[in-house]
Amino acid sequence: MTAQKTFTVKLIKSPIGAKANHVGSVRGLGLKKIGQTKVLIDTPATRGMVNAVRHLVIAV
Repeated sequence: MTAQKTFTVKLIKSPIGAKANHVGSVRGLGLKKIGQTKVLIDTPATRGMVNAVRHLVIAV
């Protein structure tokens, strides 16, 4: 069994007023409240979602 790479994402700005696809990306990342953090598996799909909403989240 191999260990998968992970990274942490934190929501720093509200998605209220953002484009619908940006709100969907934030929800898809599992973030609901400002200041909430999630540990995600590093895949091209998750990196793409983080890149799409890079103005709302920070990767720590």
